[in-house]
Amino acid sequence: MHNPDPLPAKGAPLRVLMIAFHFPPLAGSSGIQRTLRFVQHLPSFGWQPLVLSAHPRAFTSVSADLMGEVPPGTIVERPFALDTARHLAISGRYPGRLALPDRWCTWSLGAIPTGLMMIRKYRPDVIWSTYPIATAHLIAQRLHRLSGVPWIADFRDPMVQDGYPEDPRAWRSFRRVEQRAVSDAARIVFVTPGAKAMYHERYAAVPTDRFAVIENGYDEESFVTAERDVAAAPLNPGCFTLLHSGIVYPLERDPRALFEALGRLKAAGAECTRHLRIRFRSPVHADLLAKLASESRTEDLVEILPSIPYRDALQEMLRADGLMVMQGANCNEQIPAKVYEYLRARRPILGLADPKGDTAKTMLAAGVRHVATLEDSPGVEDAMQRFLAEFPVGAAPRPMGSALAAMSRSSRAHELVGLLDRARQHTKVRG
Repeated sequence: MHNPDPLPAKGAPLRVLMIAFHFPPLAGSSGIQRTLRFVQHLPSFGWQPLVLSAHPRAFTSVSADLMGEVPPGTIVERPFALDTARHLAISGRYPGRLALPDRWCTWSLGAIPTGLMMIRKYRPDVIWSTYPIATAHLIAQRLHRLSGVPWIADFRDPMVQDGYPEDPRAWRSFRRVEQRAVSDAARIVFVTPGAKAMYHERYAAVPTDRFAVIENGYDEESFVTAERDVAAAPLNPGCFTLLHSGIVYPLERDPRALFEALGRLKAAGAECTRHLRIRFRSPVHADLLAKLASESRTEDLVEILPSIPYRDALQEMLRADGLMVMQGANCNEQIPAKVYEYLRARRPILGLADPKGDTAKTMLAAGVRHVATLEDSPGVEDAMQRFLAEFPVGAAPRPMGSALAAMSRSSRAHELVGLLDRARQHTKVRG
């Protein structure tokens, strides 16, 4: 997809070179939505996106599901990249240095020369890169140093924390990437207030205005399309289906306390469990969930289902009787991107997240009332009982529509435009 006239004419849109590993046809990551929706909405605000992604061979899973949503004419380059764990391993083993800062470090070998070609050809006004693939920031920093084009580093999640990454070499590598970004980027962007506060404290000497928050969101156009022909029938007729859509991380979204609570409720003959189904859609760690369901003797209450196309996933949210959020207290500075889609679906939400964390605060502010700490099994049990007891009488609260407007992807793109405009004024540095 190439523009036949790459050089900007007078009055042409400004241009941003967007370096993103998570981009179609990659499948299985909610992070795809952030870059894809920026690419869709930025042109309406006068900015033309140029995308520098990776060759699809580096993706663990691919799907054509979202390729049709990349706007026609968008310039997308996909240079050489390998996944160390799959392409450079012998008998399942590979030298650790070949996966620093991450398994896709080879991406830089193709992306830096390709990026320089794109800068010479299309003359972008700003470079934007997005983590959690740390190599994206390495590529962006090198291109910034070589070209002088100002750079915005989109962190999404914090890079280094106590005990993360667990491997000391990976931790040091991540820390170096982080420090380079904080040193060189015109703006450092996070998706939650907690993450911004963490970094402002960590880098106290950095001026406050260089840190910014642009939260994730929902795509209104995708929901309108999904609503147009969504089936009216419930997911499980005669049952209350509580849906968790997306990855269940063993550490960051540890479901053990949930299954302990569910097991106690069933063993006690709780009325709320007699017609309950908890559906885990595309959880990735299906074996863990099956094991916990077996141990708690709740196999009959649990459904573990594979991934489905994005539009179908939205329709499933719209048809669910309730939606379940899970976020560990060790991720209080993070908000699952799925939360915003849950809120837009306007279904009753059970929030299993620390009330002191950003995830719970966002849900509470939007009108979600049943929130309990994920690791607190008795608290989860109580919240689930109260949540399920309200549904039959129609009292389960649904997220307030008035809280949704600022959460749309279009609104988030408008926020990014403000940062892009300010970054253009940032002093250029050549290395």
